[in-house]
Amino acid sequence: MYNTKKLLLSTALLLSSGSLIAATTAEQAAELGASLTPIGAEKAGNAAGTIPAWNGGLAGSSDRYNNPFADEQPLFTITAANAEQYKDKLTPGQLAMLNKYPTFSIPVYPTHRTAAMPQEVYDAAKANATTAQLTDGGNGLQGFNTAIPFPVPNDGLEVIWNHMTRYRGGALERTFVQVPVQANGSFTPVKINEKMSWPTHLKGGTNPEKDANILFYFVQQVKAPARLTGNVLLVHETMNQVTQPRQAWTYNAGQRRVRRAPQIAYDAPGTASDGQRTTDNLDLFNGAPDRYNWNLVGKQELYIPYNSFKLADRGLKYEDILKPGHLNPELTRYELHRVWKVEATLKEGERHIYAKRTFYIDEDSWQIAVVDHYDGRGELWRVGEAHQFQYRDANVPWLTAEALYDLQSGRYLVGSLTNEEGDGFDFTQRFKHKDFTPQAIRRLGK
Repeated sequence: MYNTKKLLLSTALLLSSGSLIAATTAEQAAELGASLTPIGAEKAGNAAGTIPAWNGGLAGSSDRYNNPFADEQPLFTITAANAEQYKDKLTPGQLAMLNKYPTFSIPVYPTHRTAAMPQEVYDAAKANATTAQLTDGGNGLQGFNTAIPFPVPNDGLEVIWNHMTRYRGGALERTFVQVPVQANGSFTPVKINEKMSWPTHLKGGTNPEKDANILFYFVQQVKAPARLTGNVLLVHETMNQVTQPRQAWTYNAGQRRVRRAPQIAYDAPGTASDGQRTTDNLDLFNGAPDRYNWNLVGKQELYIPYNSFKLADRGLKYEDILKPGHLNPELTRYELHRVWKVEATLKEGERHIYAKRTFYIDEDSWQIAVVDHYDGRGELWRVGEAHQFQYRDANVPWLTAEALYDLQSGRYLVGSLTNEEGDGFDFTQRFKHKDFTPQAIRRLGK
């Protein structure tokens, strides 16, 4: 088995000219595809046999919603009554959810390491291992291609950059709902259409002038309810948001104007979220990392949402899924997986509504699986969970739902649900540069 302790000890970093250069060696990079998976997870299972070895993941099916584990039953279910027995494999936020809601439970199923990506992603990750560098104190990247710059990470910032740059299909269009759920369980779904493209997947290829420092392009359009329709957000997501802040524009249907939107960042309220998430809560974390100190605690085994085929079932209605306080636990699935644990603490002199965030990142996909958020008093406030799902037709491990629970108000927010939206995610779409311009969102707004 790959020596994780040795990896965490080999964190020598060179600081020079404002750059932070990772000390990944050729010897470490050579383990990719050997003792490590092509993107850096430990290939072997655990000693107890409760986590199996990775054998290539789950790929190649055109029927993404067919549940290959439909006949499996939970090994056991964690409730408030027996949580103490399993607390070493739960986060403080998960324990708090069990304590707050008698109806919340964590059904634990057999572990399947299903994450799989295209070969070109694996090749890029291996090349990145010895070329990618953090720059400007960790706020930017260079020497990076395609996805996953640091498959053999040396610190917390490298782990979080792996999450932000992980493979999500290269280009896609998705229609989903984001649902603020009130404490009594009432809700009104907000239907959203999004288009995303990384520069390498644009029609005509990359443009060195336009795409310099661009991680991806993004357009978000609210389609329902009627009171929110016509509002459109455009983002040019930059790799270094300190030297070149995220470029954002909004089209306001009421004003019929496109405006620059520099406030679309950090803890600004998220789109149509009823104040239940920050801008950087989307995807459990996104955007500039410069307001926090990032500490890599290490790796641990954790019960995390995984292989959420049941939750993605096309026969479900949103009323089946959304219950007072939390998602319906009869539809969720948790498995034991290894995760990277990263603690982000607010820098002195910086401002954010979250003074501390603890991230637990799935080793097989670099998807943040669980995150605990603490307020300025040091009290646990919000708990985020990503219900992961392998899009087998596109070899993309991503989400079928992301939930953000507010322990203080009893409300929660769910995004990425597509059960009533057809296929939801379309990874075959290809866009042009002109689709991601202020003129384009003005047309969409009309």
